[in-house]
Amino acid sequence: MKYEASKVSEIKIAYIGGGSRGWAWGLMSDLASCDDISGDVYLYDIDMQAAKNNEIIGNKFQSAEGAKSIWNYHAVETIGEALTGADFIIISILPGTFDEMESDVHAPEKYGIYQSVGDTSGPGGIVRAMRTIPMFEEIAENIKKYAPQAWVINYTNPMTLCVKTLYRVYPEIKAFGCCHEVFGTQKFLARVVEEMLGVQNVERHEIKVNPVAVNHFTWLTKATYKNIDLFPYYREYCKNHKDGYQKGTVDSNWMNNSFACNEKVKIDLFNRFGYIAAAGDRHLAEFCEGKWYLESPERVKEMHFGLTTVAWRKEDLKKRLERSARLVSGEEEVKINGTGEEGVNQIRALLGLTELVTNVNIPNMGQIPNLPMGAVVETNAVFRSNSLTPVFAGPIPKEIYALVSRISAEQELVSEGIAERDPEKIFSAFANDPLVTCGIEDARKLFDEMCENTKKYLTMYEF
Repeated sequence: MKYEASKVSEIKIAYIGGGSRGWAWGLMSDLASCDDISGDVYLYDIDMQAAKNNEIIGNKFQSAEGAKSIWNYHAVETIGEALTGADFIIISILPGTFDEMESDVHAPEKYGIYQSVGDTSGPGGIVRAMRTIPMFEEIAENIKKYAPQAWVINYTNPMTLCVKTLYRVYPEIKAFGCCHEVFGTQKFLARVVEEMLGVQNVERHEIKVNPVAVNHFTWLTKATYKNIDLFPYYREYCKNHKDGYQKGTVDSNWMNNSFACNEKVKIDLFNRFGYIAAAGDRHLAEFCEGKWYLESPERVKEMHFGLTTVAWRKEDLKKRLERSARLVSGEEEVKINGTGEEGVNQIRALLGLTELVTNVNIPNMGQIPNLPMGAVVETNAVFRSNSLTPVFAGPIPKEIYALVSRISAEQELVSEGIAERDPEKIFSAFANDPLVTCGIEDARKLFDEMCENTKKYLTMYEF
């Protein structure tokens, strides 16, 4: 890297999963919009053609309207070439294909188990972790070998277990997990401020929060707007909006919207427990008892959120592949549109260009004193020059402790079981997951079936 007055150039970023047709394009846009950093991005992907396409697309951003910096993109054949000399590493991979994810999400349905996402918790999240963690073990070994001092930003789910694995394999790694779910809750709170306080055009950054717990099941124990405590206003808001923030009834097409969310789950959880659940309803529902929000498609519709089917994901992938071809050929021009993600600002802060406080996923070093030390938790952290310091978030409140501690303990058990390649230990966590509402014999049948469906990626286990 080369430091100049208020600028840093010749930065090397390694992107593992660099053939991405979503996160990668957003990163390209965010990087191009910054005028104080520049450098090279090395794209590594097991799909080399996808990486080559993104090399072409990425380099087009140099001449995009509004571009403020030059980034050169390079598709490379080996992970070593991508990582060697990297200052920052981004991980965004799909563990397996959507065929495997189809089993993760939909195989449990014949046992009456429904999942709205299926990539973090529940039976789908656990089996996905069985595929993902061995991949992350290999990634961590390569980081240790080729780029031991690099900062590592993970976007892959299951977030908690991915970050846990990086630290287990390489304890000295400088890694953290990024998730935008808290940002969505800040935006929701901005709407609450506008309605309850009569303030207009509130930005999410103006909502200051204290997140605690684990990824996708994060809770806010404090929330303020210009030093105004929002909890009394949020409490009144939730009493007045038990059917969600949108007024009126939800139409019959609601279930066709895979990412639908009327915040009804979030509001119901606050009315039950008195703390603000800080993720989207699709994620929150999967950490709760299966009968609460995911008992049936009818219950999901009643709670005004959507089940994201893998058929929808496959169709969406076709559209993104078509868009990739258009961007490569020039039929469609690249455009700089801010994603609202914090990744690039985190890089800038770690380079000493700014200071940033935002939510991250890192091992518990005492920031949440009543969760296990070393368990990966989500709290705020302060980003400064080559420094990431967790913010003391305080203990999980007793009202939600049973919910959160159960999930954290399950994640620790899954991590241990996969590290030891012990299917029985993994099954113990699987059978006790809040969504697994069937009997133990059916849970065993389901676990065996899901492992069989994804056995191509599970050859390291002995069943």
